[in-house]
Amino acid sequence: MLKPVLAALQGGGIRTHFGRWLISGNPRAVLLEVGPGYQSLDSWKRWLWDACGIPAPPGESETDDAVVFGTMVCRFFQEFCRCHEGRYRAIAHFHEWMASLALPLMRHHALPVATVFTTHATLLGRYICAADGDFYRRLPTLDAYSEAARLNIQPRHVMERAAAHSAHVFTTVSQVTAHEAGYLLGRPPDVVLPNGLRVEKFEALHEFQTLHADYKERIHEFVRGHFFGSYSFDLDKTIYMFIAGRYEYRNKGIDLFIEALHQLNGLLRQEGGEVTVVAFIIAPAATHSINVDVLKNRFMLQELRNTCNQIVEEVGERIFHPVASGRLPASESLISDAEVVKLKRMIFSRRQSGLPPVVTHNMVHDASDPILSHLRHRGLFNAPPDRVKVVYHPEFIVSTNPLFGMDYEEFVRGCHLGVFPSYYEPWGYTPAECTVMGIPSVCSNLSGFGAFVQSHVADYEDQGIFVVDRRDTGAEASIAQLTRILHEFTRCSRRARIALRNRTERLSELFDWSTLYGAYTQAHELALSRAVQ
Repeated sequence: MLKPVLAALQGGGIRTHFGRWLISGNPRAVLLEVGPGYQSLDSWKRWLWDACGIPAPPGESETDDAVVFGTMVCRFFQEFCRCHEGRYRAIAHFHEWMASLALPLMRHHALPVATVFTTHATLLGRYICAADGDFYRRLPTLDAYSEAARLNIQPRHVMERAAAHSAHVFTTVSQVTAHEAGYLLGRPPDVVLPNGLRVEKFEALHEFQTLHADYKERIHEFVRGHFFGSYSFDLDKTIYMFIAGRYEYRNKGIDLFIEALHQLNGLLRQEGGEVTVVAFIIAPAATHSINVDVLKNRFMLQELRNTCNQIVEEVGERIFHPVASGRLPASESLISDAEVVKLKRMIFSRRQSGLPPVVTHNMVHDASDPILSHLRHRGLFNAPPDRVKVVYHPEFIVSTNPLFGMDYEEFVRGCHLGVFPSYYEPWGYTPAECTVMGIPSVCSNLSGFGAFVQSHVADYEDQGIFVVDRRDTGAEASIAQLTRILHEFTRCSRRARIALRNRTERLSELFDWSTLYGAYTQAHELALSRAVQ
Protein backbone atom coordinates (compact mmCIF):
# COMPACT_ATOMS: atom_id res chain seq x y z
CA MET A 1 0.00 0.00 0.00
CA LEU A 2 2.80 2.45 0.85
CA LYS A 3 5.46 1.27 -1.59
CA PRO A 4 4.36 3.51 -4.52
CA VAL A 5 3.83 6.44 -2.14
CA LEU A 6 7.33 6.18 -0.69
CA ALA A 7 8.82 5.71 -4.17
CA ALA A 8 7.11 8.90 -5.37
CA LEU A 9 8.43 10.82 -2.36
CA GLN A 10 11.93 9.51 -2.94
CA GLY A 11 11.68 10.63 -6.56
CA GLY A 12 10.67 14.09 -5.36
CA GLY A 13 13.72 14.40 -3.10
CA ILE A 14 12.13 13.39 0.22
CA ARG A 15 14.04 10.50 1.76
CA THR A 16 11.93 8.02 3.71
CA HIS A 17 12.34 4.93 5.88
CA PHE A 18 9.69 2.30 6.55
CA GLY A 19 9.68 -0.38 9.22
CA ARG A 20 8.32 -1.51 12.56
CA TRP A 21 8.57 0.63 15.68
CA LEU A 22 10.23 -1.41 18.43
CA ILE A 23 7.56 -0.97 21.07
CA SER A 24 4.66 -3.13 22.23
CA GLY A 25 2.54 -4.07 19.21
CA ASN A 26 5.34 -3.30 16.72
CA PRO A 27 3.30 -0.75 14.73
CA ARG A 28 4.33 0.17 11.18
CA ALA A 29 6.15 3.49 10.99
CA VAL A 30 7.23 5.87 8.23
CA LEU A 31 10.15 8.17 9.00
CA LEU A 32 10.80 11.29 6.94
CA GLU A 33 14.33 12.69 6.84
CA VAL A 34 13.83 16.40 7.49
CA GLY A 35 17.46 17.44 7.01
CA PRO A 36 17.41 17.77 3.19
CA GLY A 37 14.12 19.68 3.42
CA TYR A 38 15.83 22.76 4.82
CA GLN A 39 17.20 23.46 1.34
CA SER A 40 13.60 24.25 0.34
CA LEU A 41 12.69 26.07 3.56
CA ASP A 42 12.30 29.55 2.06
CA SER A 43 10.10 28.39 -0.82
CA TRP A 44 7.99 26.30 1.57
CA LYS A 45 7.55 29.30 3.85
CA ARG A 46 6.29 31.34 0.90
CA TRP A 47 3.93 28.49 -0.03
CA LEU A 48 2.61 28.41 3.55
CA TRP A 49 1.97 32.17 3.50
CA ASP A 50 0.39 32.22 0.03
CA ALA A 51 -1.78 29.17 0.63
CA CYS A 52 -2.79 29.61 4.27
CA GLY A 53 -1.73 33.10 5.42
CA ILE A 54 0.51 31.64 8.13
CA PRO A 55 3.72 33.60 8.85
CA ALA A 56 7.03 31.90 9.59
CA PRO A 57 9.61 34.63 10.27
CA PRO A 58 13.34 33.96 9.93
CA GLY A 59 15.50 33.04 12.88
CA GLU A 60 12.99 30.83 14.71
CA SER A 61 14.32 27.29 14.61
CA GLU A 62 11.21 25.80 16.21
CA THR A 63 8.89 27.23 13.54
CA ASP A 64 11.39 26.25 10.82
CA ASP A 65 11.25 22.65 12.05
CA ALA A 66 7.45 22.73 12.00
CA VAL A 67 7.38 24.13 8.44
CA VAL A 68 9.76 21.50 7.06
CA PHE A 69 8.09 18.56 8.75
CA GLY A 70 4.55 19.81 8.06
CA THR A 71 5.25 20.34 4.36
CA MET A 72 6.76 16.87 4.04
CA VAL A 73 3.77 15.27 5.74
CA CYS A 74 1.41 17.14 3.41
CA ARG A 75 3.42 15.87 0.45
CA PHE A 76 3.14 12.34 1.86
CA PHE A 77 -0.65 12.52 1.92
CA GLN A 78 -0.79 14.15 -1.50
CA GLU A 79 1.11 11.19 -2.94
CA PHE A 80 -1.01 8.74 -0.94
CA CYS A 81 -4.23 10.19 -2.37
CA ARG A 82 -2.77 10.32 -5.89
CA CYS A 83 -1.55 6.72 -5.82
CA HIS A 84 -4.73 5.22 -4.41
CA GLU A 85 -7.44 7.55 -5.72
CA GLY A 86 -9.92 7.03 -2.92
CA ARG A 87 -9.57 3.25 -2.57
CA TYR A 88 -8.77 3.66 1.14
CA ARG A 89 -10.43 5.71 3.84
CA ALA A 90 -7.49 7.45 5.49
CA ILE A 91 -7.42 9.08 8.92
CA ALA A 92 -4.53 11.36 9.89
CA HIS A 93 -4.24 12.09 13.60
CA PHE A 94 -1.85 14.91 14.58
CA HIS A 95 -0.58 15.65 18.08
CA GLU A 96 0.67 19.09 19.16
CA TRP A 97 1.32 22.14 17.02
CA MET A 98 4.92 21.19 16.14
CA ALA A 99 3.70 18.22 14.09
CA SER A 100 0.43 19.70 12.80
CA LEU A 101 1.32 22.24 10.13
CA ALA A 102 0.31 19.74 7.46
CA LEU A 103 -3.31 20.26 8.52
CA PRO A 104 -3.94 23.72 7.00
CA LEU A 105 -1.93 22.69 3.92
CA MET A 106 -3.99 19.52 3.46
CA ARG A 107 -7.22 21.45 3.91
CA HIS A 108 -6.01 24.00 1.33
CA HIS A 109 -5.45 21.18 -1.19
CA ALA A 110 -8.80 19.58 -0.28
CA LEU A 111 -7.22 16.18 0.25
CA PRO A 112 -9.76 13.39 0.89
CA VAL A 113 -8.27 12.52 4.29
CA ALA A 114 -10.15 12.60 7.59
CA THR A 115 -8.11 14.62 10.07
CA VAL A 116 -7.93 14.85 13.87
CA PHE A 117 -5.82 17.31 15.83
CA THR A 118 -5.04 16.86 19.53
CA THR A 119 -3.47 19.61 21.55
CA HIS A 120 -2.12 18.30 24.85
CA ALA A 121 -1.61 21.85 26.11
CA THR A 122 -2.06 25.15 24.36
CA LEU A 123 1.26 26.84 23.76
CA LEU A 124 -0.12 30.20 24.83
CA GLY A 125 -1.65 28.82 28.03
CA ARG A 126 1.64 27.26 29.10
CA TYR A 127 3.54 30.50 28.49
CA ILE A 128 1.00 32.73 30.27
CA CYS A 129 0.87 30.47 33.33
CA ALA A 130 4.65 30.40 33.61
CA ALA A 131 4.88 34.20 33.33
CA ASP A 132 1.78 35.51 35.11
CA GLY A 133 -0.63 34.65 37.88
CA ASP A 134 -4.39 34.34 37.97
CA PHE A 135 -4.56 32.81 34.48
CA TYR A 136 -7.88 31.03 34.85
CA ARG A 137 -9.77 34.04 36.21
CA ARG A 138 -8.41 36.22 33.38
CA LEU A 139 -8.95 33.59 30.69
CA PRO A 140 -12.40 34.73 29.41
CA THR A 141 -11.13 38.27 28.81
CA LEU A 142 -7.71 37.51 27.31
CA ASP A 143 -6.95 38.64 23.77
CA ALA A 144 -5.04 35.63 22.43
CA TYR A 145 -3.24 37.44 19.60
CA SER A 146 -2.12 40.29 21.85
CA GLU A 147 -0.89 37.88 24.52
CA ALA A 148 1.01 35.82 21.95
CA ALA A 149 2.66 38.98 20.60
CA ARG A 150 3.54 40.12 24.14
CA LEU A 151 5.21 36.76 24.82
CA ASN A 152 6.91 36.73 21.41
CA ILE A 153 5.28 33.47 20.27
CA GLN A 154 2.73 34.79 17.76
CA PRO A 155 3.82 32.68 14.73
CA ARG A 156 3.67 29.48 16.78
CA HIS A 157 0.30 30.46 18.24
CA VAL A 158 -1.04 31.13 14.73
CA MET A 159 0.16 27.70 13.60
CA GLU A 160 -1.55 25.99 16.53
CA ARG A 161 -4.77 27.92 15.96
CA ALA A 162 -4.70 27.10 12.22
CA ALA A 163 -4.29 23.40 13.02
CA ALA A 164 -7.23 23.47 15.41
CA HIS A 165 -9.49 25.10 12.82
CA SER A 166 -8.28 23.01 9.87
CA ALA A 167 -8.90 19.58 11.38
CA HIS A 168 -12.23 17.84 10.84
CA VAL A 169 -12.17 16.97 14.56
CA PHE A 170 -10.39 18.99 17.22
CA THR A 171 -9.60 17.24 20.50
CA THR A 172 -7.69 17.74 23.71
CA VAL A 173 -6.75 15.55 26.67
CA SER A 174 -8.91 16.93 29.48
CA GLN A 175 -11.86 19.14 30.32
CA VAL A 176 -9.42 21.61 31.89
CA THR A 177 -7.63 22.13 28.57
CA ALA A 178 -10.89 22.01 26.63
CA HIS A 179 -12.08 25.06 28.57
CA GLU A 180 -8.79 26.84 27.88
CA ALA A 181 -8.67 25.92 24.17
CA GLY A 182 -12.12 27.35 23.52
CA TYR A 183 -10.88 30.80 24.52
CA LEU A 184 -7.27 30.75 23.27
CA LEU A 185 -7.72 28.83 20.03
CA GLY A 186 -11.24 29.96 19.22
CA ARG A 187 -12.63 26.44 18.84
CA PRO A 188 -13.95 24.22 21.63
CA PRO A 189 -12.83 20.61 21.25
CA ASP A 190 -15.26 18.13 19.72
CA VAL A 191 -14.05 15.22 21.86
CA VAL A 192 -11.91 14.89 24.99
CA LEU A 193 -9.27 12.12 24.78
CA PRO A 194 -7.94 11.34 28.28
CA ASN A 195 -4.38 10.04 28.36
CA GLY A 196 -3.97 6.43 29.36
CA LEU A 197 -1.16 4.12 30.40
CA ARG A 198 -0.25 0.59 29.38
CA VAL A 199 -0.98 -0.77 32.84
CA GLU A 200 0.56 -4.18 32.15
CA LYS A 201 3.94 -2.43 31.95
CA PHE A 202 3.60 -1.51 35.64
CA GLU A 203 1.51 -4.50 36.73
CA ALA A 204 2.94 -6.39 39.67
CA LEU A 205 -0.21 -8.29 40.74
CA HIS A 206 0.29 -9.25 44.39
CA GLU A 207 3.95 -8.22 44.42
CA PHE A 208 3.60 -4.44 44.45
CA GLN A 209 3.75 -4.26 48.26
CA THR A 210 6.92 -6.36 48.22
CA LEU A 211 8.39 -4.11 45.51
CA HIS A 212 7.59 -1.08 47.65
CA ALA A 213 9.53 -2.58 50.56
CA ASP A 214 12.47 -3.58 48.34
CA TYR A 215 12.85 -0.21 46.64
CA LYS A 216 12.21 1.69 49.87
CA GLU A 217 15.29 -0.08 51.24
CA ARG A 218 17.26 1.26 48.25
CA ILE A 219 16.10 4.78 49.14
CA HIS A 220 17.07 4.08 52.77
CA GLU A 221 20.56 3.39 51.46
CA PHE A 222 20.74 6.79 49.78
CA VAL A 223 19.42 8.51 52.92
CA ARG A 224 21.98 6.75 55.14
CA GLY A 225 24.77 8.00 52.93
CA HIS A 226 23.37 11.50 52.54
CA PHE A 227 22.32 12.28 56.12
CA PHE A 228 23.85 9.86 58.61
CA GLY A 229 27.36 11.31 58.47
CA SER A 230 25.91 14.43 60.11
CA TYR A 231 23.15 12.92 62.28
CA SER A 232 20.68 10.06 62.13
CA PHE A 233 16.95 9.44 62.51
CA ASP A 234 14.69 6.40 62.63
CA LEU A 235 14.17 5.13 59.06
CA ASP A 236 11.27 2.95 60.21
CA LYS A 237 9.46 6.18 61.08
CA THR A 238 10.45 8.07 57.93
CA ILE A 239 8.03 9.05 55.15
CA TYR A 240 9.32 9.56 51.61
CA MET A 241 7.49 12.16 49.53
CA PHE A 242 8.49 13.42 46.09
CA ILE A 243 7.65 15.77 43.26
CA ALA A 244 9.07 15.12 39.78
CA GLY A 245 8.79 16.56 36.29
CA ARG A 246 10.00 19.31 34.00
CA TYR A 247 11.47 22.32 35.75
CA GLU A 248 8.36 24.49 35.62
CA TYR A 249 8.59 26.00 39.08
CA ARG A 250 5.12 27.50 39.15
CA ASN A 251 3.22 25.42 36.59
CA LYS A 252 4.17 22.13 38.26
CA GLY A 253 3.33 23.44 41.73
CA ILE A 254 6.87 23.19 43.10
CA ASP A 255 6.35 26.55 44.81
CA LEU A 256 3.23 25.22 46.56
CA PHE A 257 5.03 22.03 47.62
CA ILE A 258 7.89 23.95 49.24
CA GLU A 259 5.48 26.23 51.12
CA ALA A 260 3.56 23.20 52.39
CA LEU A 261 6.82 21.51 53.47
CA HIS A 262 7.73 24.64 55.42
CA GLN A 263 4.42 24.59 57.26
CA LEU A 264 4.57 20.82 57.76
CA ASN A 265 8.02 21.15 59.31
CA GLY A 266 6.64 23.64 61.79
CA LEU A 267 3.75 21.34 62.73
CA LEU A 268 5.94 18.26 63.18
CA ARG A 269 8.52 20.16 65.23
CA GLN A 270 5.76 21.56 67.42
CA GLU A 271 4.30 18.09 68.01
CA GLY A 272 7.71 16.72 68.99
CA GLY A 273 7.05 13.31 67.48
CA GLU A 274 9.51 10.91 65.91
CA VAL A 275 8.21 11.01 62.33
CA THR A 276 10.66 12.36 59.76
CA VAL A 277 9.71 13.39 56.23
CA VAL A 278 12.30 13.26 53.47
CA ALA A 279 10.99 15.26 50.51
CA PHE A 280 12.63 14.73 47.12
CA ILE A 281 12.39 17.42 44.44
CA ILE A 282 13.29 15.88 41.07
CA ALA A 283 13.52 18.66 38.46
CA PRO A 284 16.31 18.70 35.85
CA ALA A 285 18.31 21.93 35.78
CA ALA A 286 21.71 23.14 34.59
CA THR A 287 24.53 21.71 36.73
CA HIS A 288 28.32 21.61 36.70
CA SER A 289 28.73 18.26 38.45
CA ILE A 290 27.56 16.13 41.33
CA ASN A 291 28.47 17.66 44.69
CA VAL A 292 31.73 16.00 45.69
CA ASP A 293 30.62 15.60 49.33
CA VAL A 294 27.41 13.88 48.25
CA LEU A 295 29.36 11.50 46.04
CA LYS A 296 31.98 10.92 48.73
CA ASN A 297 29.29 10.08 51.31
CA ARG A 298 27.73 7.59 48.91
CA PHE A 299 31.03 5.79 48.27
CA MET A 300 32.02 5.81 51.94
CA LEU A 301 28.74 4.17 52.85
CA GLN A 302 29.35 1.50 50.23
CA GLU A 303 32.84 0.93 51.64
CA LEU A 304 31.34 0.58 55.12
CA ARG A 305 28.82 -1.97 53.83
CA ASN A 306 31.56 -3.97 52.13
CA THR A 307 33.64 -3.94 55.32
CA CYS A 308 30.66 -5.04 57.42
CA ASN A 309 29.86 -7.85 54.97
CA GLN A 310 33.43 -9.11 55.21
CA ILE A 311 33.25 -9.03 59.02
CA VAL A 312 29.90 -10.84 58.94
CA GLU A 313 31.51 -13.67 56.97
CA GLU A 314 34.34 -13.90 59.49
CA VAL A 315 31.90 -13.83 62.44
CA GLY A 316 29.93 -16.62 60.79
CA GLU A 317 33.02 -18.80 60.70
CA ARG A 318 33.82 -17.94 64.33
CA ILE A 319 30.35 -19.05 65.35
CA PHE A 320 30.31 -22.16 63.19
CA HIS A 321 33.55 -23.77 64.29
CA PRO A 322 32.88 -23.85 68.07
CA VAL A 323 29.21 -24.80 67.60
CA ALA A 324 30.26 -27.62 65.27
CA SER A 325 32.52 -28.78 68.10
CA GLY A 326 29.60 -28.86 70.53
CA ARG A 327 30.16 -25.61 72.41
CA LEU A 328 28.92 -22.04 72.26
CA PRO A 329 31.37 -19.32 71.21
CA ALA A 330 32.41 -16.65 73.66
CA SER A 331 30.73 -13.39 72.71
CA GLU A 332 33.92 -11.40 73.18
CA SER A 333 35.64 -13.55 70.57
CA LEU A 334 33.18 -12.86 67.78
CA ILE A 335 34.67 -9.52 66.68
CA SER A 336 38.41 -9.07 66.84
CA ASP A 337 40.09 -6.00 68.24
CA ALA A 338 41.40 -5.17 64.77
CA GLU A 339 37.88 -5.27 63.35
CA VAL A 340 36.58 -3.03 66.14
CA VAL A 341 39.35 -0.54 65.36
CA LYS A 342 38.51 -0.69 61.65
CA LEU A 343 34.80 -0.01 62.32
CA LYS A 344 35.60 2.87 64.67
CA ARG A 345 37.86 4.42 62.06
CA MET A 346 35.10 4.21 59.48
CA ILE A 347 32.60 5.78 61.89
CA PHE A 348 34.96 8.69 62.56
CA SER A 349 35.84 9.13 58.89
CA ARG A 350 32.13 9.51 58.02
CA ARG A 351 31.45 12.20 60.60
CA GLN A 352 30.73 15.64 59.18
CA SER A 353 30.56 18.96 60.95
CA GLY A 354 28.25 20.58 58.38
CA LEU A 355 24.63 19.98 57.48
CA PRO A 356 23.63 17.45 54.82
CA PRO A 357 23.42 19.24 51.44
CA VAL A 358 19.98 20.31 50.25
CA VAL A 359 20.96 19.93 46.58
CA THR A 360 22.92 16.95 45.24
CA HIS A 361 24.74 18.88 42.50
CA ASN A 362 26.77 22.02 41.96
CA MET A 363 24.29 24.29 40.20
CA VAL A 364 25.16 26.56 37.30
CA HIS A 365 22.73 29.20 38.62
CA ASP A 366 22.98 28.47 42.33
CA ALA A 367 22.23 32.02 43.48
CA SER A 368 19.19 32.53 41.26
CA ASP A 369 17.69 29.05 41.06
CA PRO A 370 14.00 29.46 42.08
CA ILE A 371 13.84 26.18 43.98
CA LEU A 372 17.01 26.84 45.98
CA SER A 373 15.98 30.43 46.61
CA HIS A 374 12.62 29.30 47.98
CA LEU A 375 14.18 26.62 50.20
CA ARG A 376 16.63 29.18 51.59
CA HIS A 377 13.85 31.69 52.15
CA ARG A 378 11.94 29.11 54.19
CA GLY A 379 14.99 27.94 56.11
CA LEU A 380 14.74 24.34 54.93
CA PHE A 381 18.43 23.58 55.45
CA ASN A 382 18.26 19.98 56.78
CA ALA A 383 19.11 21.08 60.32
CA PRO A 384 18.97 18.30 62.97
CA PRO A 385 15.78 19.63 64.66
CA ASP A 386 13.92 19.80 61.33
CA ARG A 387 11.40 17.01 60.89
CA VAL A 388 11.21 17.73 57.14
CA LYS A 389 14.42 17.07 55.23
CA VAL A 390 14.78 18.10 51.59
CA VAL A 391 16.80 16.56 48.76
CA TYR A 392 16.75 18.60 45.56
CA HIS A 393 18.03 16.38 42.73
CA PRO A 394 18.35 18.39 39.49
CA GLU A 395 18.50 15.35 37.21
CA PHE A 396 16.09 12.62 36.20
CA ILE A 397 16.54 9.40 38.14
CA VAL A 398 17.91 6.56 36.01
CA SER A 399 19.65 3.30 36.86
CA THR A 400 23.04 4.67 35.77
CA ASN A 401 22.76 7.49 38.31
CA PRO A 402 25.60 6.93 40.83
CA LEU A 403 23.59 8.37 43.73
CA PHE A 404 20.41 6.30 43.53
CA GLY A 405 21.31 3.38 41.23
CA MET A 406 17.67 2.80 40.32
CA ASP A 407 15.22 3.70 37.60
CA TYR A 408 12.49 6.30 38.10
CA GLU A 409 9.78 3.64 38.25
CA GLU A 410 11.67 1.85 41.01
CA PHE A 411 12.16 5.12 42.89
CA VAL A 412 8.42 5.85 42.72
CA ARG A 413 7.58 2.40 44.04
CA GLY A 414 9.91 2.97 47.00
CA CYS A 415 8.30 6.26 48.05
CA HIS A 416 5.18 6.68 50.15
CA LEU A 417 3.52 9.68 48.47
CA GLY A 418 3.80 11.58 45.19
CA VAL A 419 2.93 15.28 45.39
CA PHE A 420 1.93 17.14 42.18
CA PRO A 421 -0.13 20.26 43.05
CA SER A 422 0.14 21.73 39.54
CA TYR A 423 -1.20 25.09 38.48
CA TYR A 424 -0.96 24.24 34.78
CA GLU A 425 -1.17 20.55 33.92
CA PRO A 426 -3.34 19.56 30.93
CA TRP A 427 -3.27 15.92 32.02
CA GLY A 428 -0.59 14.72 34.45
CA TYR A 429 1.08 11.37 33.91
CA THR A 430 3.04 11.46 37.16
CA PRO A 431 0.06 10.92 39.51
CA ALA A 432 -1.41 8.39 37.06
CA GLU A 433 1.85 6.42 37.16
CA CYS A 434 1.76 6.53 40.96
CA THR A 435 -1.76 5.12 40.91
CA VAL A 436 -1.00 2.11 38.70
CA MET A 437 2.02 1.32 40.93
CA GLY A 438 -0.08 1.51 44.08
CA ILE A 439 1.48 4.71 45.41
CA PRO A 440 -0.91 7.38 46.79
CA SER A 441 -0.56 10.82 45.27
CA VAL A 442 -1.66 14.45 45.51
CA CYS A 443 -2.72 16.41 42.41
CA SER A 444 -4.81 19.53 41.79
CA ASN A 445 -8.18 20.22 40.20
CA LEU A 446 -6.37 22.32 37.59
CA SER A 447 -4.72 19.16 36.27
CA GLY A 448 -6.60 17.05 33.77
CA PHE A 449 -5.93 13.97 35.88
CA GLY A 450 -7.32 15.61 39.01
CA ALA A 451 -10.48 16.80 37.24
CA PHE A 452 -10.93 13.32 35.73
CA VAL A 453 -10.60 11.68 39.15
CA GLN A 454 -13.14 14.03 40.69
CA SER A 455 -15.61 13.17 37.89
CA HIS A 456 -15.06 9.40 37.78
CA VAL A 457 -13.93 8.20 41.22
CA ALA A 458 -16.20 8.24 44.24
CA ASP A 459 -14.50 8.86 47.59
CA TYR A 460 -11.18 9.38 45.80
CA GLU A 461 -9.30 10.36 48.96
CA ASP A 462 -10.17 6.96 50.43
CA GLN A 463 -8.60 5.48 47.28
CA GLY A 464 -5.31 7.30 47.82
CA ILE A 465 -5.74 10.22 45.42
CA PHE A 466 -5.91 13.65 47.05
CA VAL A 467 -7.00 16.68 45.02
CA VAL A 468 -5.98 20.20 46.06
CA ASP A 469 -8.35 22.99 45.04
CA ARG A 470 -6.44 25.51 42.94
CA ARG A 471 -9.33 26.65 40.77
CA ASP A 472 -11.75 28.24 43.21
CA THR A 473 -9.47 29.35 46.02
CA GLY A 474 -6.39 31.48 46.58
CA ALA A 475 -2.80 30.34 47.03
CA GLU A 476 -2.84 30.55 50.84
CA ALA A 477 -5.91 28.33 51.10
CA SER A 478 -4.41 25.85 48.62
CA ILE A 479 -1.19 25.71 50.65
CA ALA A 480 -3.16 25.17 53.86
CA GLN A 481 -5.13 22.34 52.23
CA LEU A 482 -1.96 20.69 50.91
CA THR A 483 -0.28 21.02 54.32
CA ARG A 484 -3.29 19.34 55.93
CA ILE A 485 -3.12 16.45 53.45
CA LEU A 486 0.60 15.93 54.05
CA HIS A 487 0.25 16.24 57.81
CA GLU A 488 -2.59 13.71 57.99
CA PHE A 489 -0.60 11.32 55.83
CA THR A 490 2.32 11.46 58.28
CA ARG A 491 -0.05 10.45 61.06
CA CYS A 492 -1.15 7.27 59.27
CA SER A 493 0.08 4.03 60.78
CA ARG A 494 2.10 1.61 58.67
CA ARG A 495 -0.93 -0.70 58.51
CA ALA A 496 -3.10 2.18 57.27
CA ARG A 497 -0.57 3.08 54.56
CA ILE A 498 -0.47 -0.54 53.38
CA ALA A 499 -4.28 -0.63 53.16
CA LEU A 500 -4.28 2.69 51.29
CA ARG A 501 -1.75 1.39 48.75
CA ASN A 502 -3.99 -1.61 48.13
CA ARG A 503 -6.98 0.63 47.42
CA THR A 504 -4.90 2.89 45.18
CA GLU A 505 -3.62 0.00 43.06
CA ARG A 506 -7.19 -1.22 42.45
CA LEU A 507 -7.88 1.95 40.43
CA SER A 508 -5.30 0.94 37.80
CA GLU A 509 -7.80 -0.36 35.27
CA LEU A 510 -9.53 3.02 35.11
CA PHE A 511 -6.41 4.56 33.52
CA ASP A 512 -5.56 1.74 31.13
CA TRP A 513 -5.65 2.42 27.39
CA SER A 514 -8.08 -0.47 27.00
CA THR A 515 -10.55 1.59 29.04
CA LEU A 516 -9.81 5.02 27.57
CA TYR A 517 -9.20 4.23 23.90
CA GLY A 518 -12.94 4.33 23.13
CA ALA A 519 -12.72 8.13 23.00
CA TYR A 520 -10.16 7.84 20.17
CA THR A 521 -12.52 5.58 18.21
CA GLN A 522 -15.27 8.17 18.66
CA ALA A 523 -12.99 10.95 17.36
CA HIS A 524 -11.88 8.93 14.33
CA GLU A 525 -15.42 7.95 13.37
CA LEU A 526 -16.58 11.55 13.70
CA ALA A 527 -13.69 12.70 11.48
CA LEU A 528 -14.62 10.12 8.82
CA SER A 529 -18.25 11.21 8.84
CA ARG A 530 -17.29 14.88 8.44
CA ALA A 531 -14.70 14.19 5.74
CA VAL A 532 -17.29 12.67 3.38
CA GLN A 533 -19.83 15.45 3.79
